[in-house]
Amino acid sequence: METDSKFVLGIDLGTSSVKVCVYDPETEHTVQSAVSETNAKITRELQPPGAAEQDVTKILEACEACLRRLDADHLKQVQCIGIAGQMHGCVCWSGHDGTELNPGLNQLDWFDQSILTSQLVTWQDGRCTPEFIATLPKPDSHLRLATGHGCATLFWLQQNSPQIVERFEHAGTVMDLLVAMLCNLTATVMSVQNAASWGYFNVTEKQWNQEILSSAGFPVHLLPKVVDPGSIVGKLCSSWCGIPAGCEVGVAMGDLPCSVLPSLEWQTDAVVNISTSAQLVTSTPPAFNPPKSTPSSTVEYFPYFRGQYLAVAAALTGGNVLEHFVSTMQEWARELGLQISKDEAYEKMIEKGLGVEETDLWIVPTLFGERHIPSQRASILNLTMANASLGDTTRALCQGVIQNLHDMMSKKDLFDRGIKRIIGCGSALLRNKVLMQELERAFQLPVDYKKGGDAAEGAAVAMAMLVKQQTEKP
Repeated sequence: METDSKFVLGIDLGTSSVKVCVYDPETEHTVQSAVSETNAKITRELQPPGAAEQDVTKILEACEACLRRLDADHLKQVQCIGIAGQMHGCVCWSGHDGTELNPGLNQLDWFDQSILTSQLVTWQDGRCTPEFIATLPKPDSHLRLATGHGCATLFWLQQNSPQIVERFEHAGTVMDLLVAMLCNLTATVMSVQNAASWGYFNVTEKQWNQEILSSAGFPVHLLPKVVDPGSIVGKLCSSWCGIPAGCEVGVAMGDLPCSVLPSLEWQTDAVVNISTSAQLVTSTPPAFNPPKSTPSSTVEYFPYFRGQYLAVAAALTGGNVLEHFVSTMQEWARELGLQISKDEAYEKMIEKGLGVEETDLWIVPTLFGERHIPSQRASILNLTMANASLGDTTRALCQGVIQNLHDMMSKKDLFDRGIKRIIGCGSALLRNKVLMQELERAFQLPVDYKKGGDAAEGAAVAMAMLVKQQTEKP
């Protein structure tokens, strides 16, 4: 590493936005950060039912937009790049041969490279119905397989759109694509964290279920090489937005472990992170051996760092349902000939919700189902003439988001795990005092709210920590 370089760049390619930060390992503080919405959601004709796809180009453009807002002097001093992002998702890519593009494919001209990519099929994708999942071979993994998981998506594409899979040489998360392009890698490299999130990966052996997949006709040539989080997989092949060429780049990590890393300080802490989705997370002992998940398991155990696991209640229901409610209010306003911005709608929603301390309106906000009950949908109970106000609806919606998380890992579960404090983080939680109140009411534990405990900072912290460990080895 360059002796005059001292910063670590953290990048989080999230579901709705990209965030970057410059982190100083010496002071253990973030020096500067920037965030940009991606607006990458794709809606196209003949899209499969339940599909959730994003435009990769818009995600990478948002990343560069963030970098351009950072101080050039800071970027010149970046010695290492840590990248995290949305887990489970799948994008395929290969060199572009100049042939005509088919629907669902696009040419990506970025970072002096021209490649052919599929759309990013995200973790929210619902094309793999429970009936389809039931036809797939049983994985040799302690984690269950669900729709939106990379291997399930590739199985679906192989069976329903084989011409798409046949066009590509590589597959991975969108973060793996970014790493491959930055380092000009000839082979895809994925972290244990993201491989576990794809399905058909044995975490103990750190191996894909090659035989199981091959016998089922899975395109095993697309499976990435898997390494531990914190591994350096290449160097920046040319300067990037002022970051010098030769800067070391780590394997892409999962946003869940990275978002938890800056916040989970003690074994007696739990972390509640509510952004697009929601997670309730606790740590496990160093020698913990995770049990196998069942289809009805509400808590699963995901790889963390240093061989440890996180106990995770991962809800599909989080800030996404609040955002959908805000979008619905905006649509109603337009239909009435009125206009209100998203920020104004959020502010008014929270203001009215704070004015209602309790409500007998009950909302089950599972618009997207949950992995342990994929067929469940949202419902409204006990609606009366007296509780149909915006304030009641906001209070009930926030209560429902927290109750759904509590149903997955209750306050009794936390007590049994020795938890004495909750760390609250995530953009959807920190902007919403109604959600904060419901969190405190449901779990009856002290809650400390932490700003800045995001996956971009976590990716930088992880790289700084793991690189330091490697350099200190004799």
